[in-house]
Amino acid sequence: MATTDTLAELPGERRGRFAAWTQTQHLSGWLIAITMILAVMLLPVAAILVLAFNPSANAWPHLAATVLPGAAANTLLLAAGTGGLSLVAGTATAWLVTMYRFPCRTTIDRLLVIPLAMPTYIVAYCYVELMDYAGPLQSTLRSAFGWKTVGDYWFPDIRSLPGATVIFASVLYPYVYLSARASFVQQSVCALEVARTLGRTPLGTFWSVALPLARPALAAGVALVVMETFNDLGAVQYLGIETLTASIYATWVQRSNLSGAAQIATVMLSFVFILLLLERWQRGSSRSHHTTGRYRAIPFEELSGWKAAAAALFALIPFVLGFVLPATVLVGHTLTHLDELADTAFLTAAFHTLMLASLAAAITVALAIVLAYARRISGAPPVHSAVRLSGLGYAVPGTVLAIGLLIPLAAADNTIDAGMQSAFGISTGLLFSGSLFAITLAYVIRFLTVALGGVEAGLERISPNLDSAARTLGETAFSTLRRIHLPLLAPALGAAALLVFVDVMKELPATLLLRPFNVETLATHVYSLSGIEQFERASPGALLIVLAGLIPLLLLHNAIATGRAGRSGKPGRVVSSSTSL
Repeated sequence: MATTDTLAELPGERRGRFAAWTQTQHLSGWLIAITMILAVMLLPVAAILVLAFNPSANAWPHLAATVLPGAAANTLLLAAGTGGLSLVAGTATAWLVTMYRFPCRTTIDRLLVIPLAMPTYIVAYCYVELMDYAGPLQSTLRSAFGWKTVGDYWFPDIRSLPGATVIFASVLYPYVYLSARASFVQQSVCALEVARTLGRTPLGTFWSVALPLARPALAAGVALVVMETFNDLGAVQYLGIETLTASIYATWVQRSNLSGAAQIATVMLSFVFILLLLERWQRGSSRSHHTTGRYRAIPFEELSGWKAAAAALFALIPFVLGFVLPATVLVGHTLTHLDELADTAFLTAAFHTLMLASLAAAITVALAIVLAYARRISGAPPVHSAVRLSGLGYAVPGTVLAIGLLIPLAAADNTIDAGMQSAFGISTGLLFSGSLFAITLAYVIRFLTVALGGVEAGLERISPNLDSAARTLGETAFSTLRRIHLPLLAPALGAAALLVFVDVMKELPATLLLRPFNVETLATHVYSLSGIEQFERASPGALLIVLAGLIPLLLLHNAIATGRAGRSGKPGRVVSSSTSL
């Protein structure tokens, strides 16, 4: 066998065969790891399907006649309305900020992503506080105009499907904004200028050139908005909207019908599957490339006078609705309830949140490293497909994920307990389903794709030549990862861990359904107090969740806003001649 000392002396063909052989020898362990991770990721979906189609009692006729029609209709209407409003708001503001200069443009660009730090359920609580009959807005109107009862005037009902749609869109539009902004920033200036020379107006250029080129990115952003809408539980419950997610929770917790909840969950899964297919279809095989080897800075159009003021005010509307108004409520309640920061329940919930978020972030990033690196060192299509499937947990709503995990974990607990009682007369209790293991596993499955995206992006910036050099010097795949890639990946790993940490802090449905008894997180602490109409006491915890979410958002925005070569006005070399959309 050739050694590394003589490898360089081998002919090119034999050297290639030797390198392929050594890679195969070291790849088996990575394949086993990928298989195990994929099995765990797909376990919840498989468990739901098994229970739904083999229930102890067939609830399909009852569900089809009572629960499913209204819940499915509300879910689809809410998702469509939220997706449509988010698409309009996110695309319009992204194009305005990207192509025009007006006062405070740079500041507004940063402000427009901030509402994403607001969980939808917290914004719903704030809007009800602000706009309900006893809230400050209606109270001020009644005092100003002398109205005595609700029959004396008309006021929009925030606890309604249209109200929920506006609330969701005001928080979730940044998904579309970030996608559209990234797409517009990277588009070819040449294509836009050609459209203008052919007689297109700025608006015509947007409709005929920029918007079609951005379609794949917009589809991805809207898909994220719809998935977040599917996942929400706290907001729809508080606003009185019966969606599939709320129906799953009620069927499981309030009616103790797990098989019925699993059957509703299969309907939700079918919606998610259709959504993913539609998003993939919209992206299709779209490609765009630059016809020059250099980027040029975007030729901003200067706005002045009333046009500049109108542009700034228009761009600020989503930020005001999605952040300023709810943040005002949060800060006001927090200042009057500062004593809650020293409350034992709050401190305990904060400790549990930090512990679970840190643990989930560490595990998720570690698994993402395994998946991303195995994909890097293997060119086999099955490996690439397995890695893609492992990252689909984010598409599974939290309530669906909770049911899918409870079924196999409870079965494992019962099997172990029965075996221990039979052999030793000892009851082991709920080792998995009644402990922090279940909720941590749910976090890992749901947010693995968040970490995976960050790790893969970091690996793509590392030249494959480093891998080849390390292998010729006798390094294995694992030692190459440990000694070369991990130090270079440190910033990407930190960013990925931060994103997962914040997402875990905000997660409510899975936490609510899988947490052990007497274990509260900040999300469930806020949910519980709001459920008994004591949101003022929950405001400090809600504000802490929001503040924690601001840091990764601003970092992400900075990466997108500065992601175009030539942005300072100097031409920059194109790294790749083809950019996949």
